Amino acid sequence: MTNAAAGTGTLDGRNPGIDLVRGASILLVVSHHMALRIPLAKTGLAGIVPLPLLRLFSWFGYEAVFLFFVVSGFLVTSHTIRRSGSLSTLDPRAFYARRLARIAPCLLVLVAILSVLDLLGVPDYTITRADQTLPRAIVSALTMHLNWYEGHTGYLPGGWDVLWSLSIEELFYLGFPALCLCLASIPRLRTSLFALLALSLPFALDALANAPEIWREKAYLPGLAAIATGVCAAVTVAGRPAPRAGIVNATGCFALLALLAVFLGEHALWSLLGNMTMLVLTLGCALLLVAFQWGWGQHRLMHGTRWLRSYGFMSYEIYLTHMFVVFPLVGLFHLSGGAMRTGWLWFPPAFALSWLLGRATDRLVSTPANRLLRRWLQVGAPPRTPPKGIALWKPNRDA
Repeated sequence: MTNAAAGTGTLDGRNPGIDLVRGASILLVVSHHMALRIPLAKTGLAGIVPLPLLRLFSWFGYEAVFLFFVVSGFLVTSHTIRRSGSLSTLDPRAFYARRLARIAPCLLVLVAILSVLDLLGVPDYTITRADQTLPRAIVSALTMHLNWYEGHTGYLPGGWDVLWSLSIEELFYLGFPALCLCLASIPRLRTSLFALLALSLPFALDALANAPEIWREKAYLPGLAAIATGVCAAVTVAGRPAPRAGIVNATGCFALLALLAVFLGEHALWSLLGNMTMLVLTLGCALLLVAFQWGWGQHRLMHGTRWLRSYGFMSYEIYLTHMFVVFPLVGLFHLSGGAMRTGWLWFPPAFALSWLLGRATDRLVSTPANRLLRRWLQVGAPPRTPPKGIALWKPNRDA
């Protein structure tokens, strides 16, 4: 009997469905940052490709980050339960050590490179706002409040700006062990609090309706709610066998339809539900992760998706570094004459080069530093379980 049949939803030590979700999400982020500078609606694809698809690859980077939040909450919670037996017996030292080993190496290298580029005055990487400084940007990036800093001073250059989501995510995990242990004797209350936080998403967005646009995008509470949604999904399936096939299929299909409704029927859904639309997105993602954990579509997902799963496998590295691809390509686009009709031709190179840069970052920084730090901090080496057929070494993400 395979792991999928047992309800663990994994093959070869990985869940291909989760890698697919992250792979699709990181492509939407890269495409969004390209489309902000080379609008797809003004290229030769307009009138050929349906407008919903053009919009999908142009304006859904924000929603894609919320998918990352849900996946992060699901993975971190699942791994914690698997290692500790339950959230009530979580080892805070080991938890923080693993987060440090996973997050810090790439973050520190990125901040160092961005700092050098700023000091050299390189266009697109230089902090130019009068109320922003390099030391303050560095401090905000390393102390989980870059989103707050941008909310009060304006957007930082693109290479810095991507760190807003990391500030939200790591703030959540700073308090995660304390909440788990403080409520160790009443786990139902703990789960209820996570559920209330997850369901607060549309109300948090409503409360931000009159805030500046930048703060509406980068405020803490909506992102924390999305992570909590993933936590709830992981707690729901932990230690429980998969239900019968009909329920699994219904869950997966319903979740997929919910996500497609958000991504392809945005206008209709927003006009009907308003900020509840984001809750449809996060709950849909959580249900999809649950279905994948139960083994839904497991073997089908392994065929023809290796390339997309590889993006998901390196999504953290690609997310942090892809602006080093976007800015040079957009610059070359303008140097070549900036013919908007053929602007869409610059998107495939952006996807390919982002993958290559992510792979280089993975092999030169993430994996060796992760292993070294885990050994030094005595929390064990991460398992090497890349997607089948992908010649990369990598620990389980968010482990």
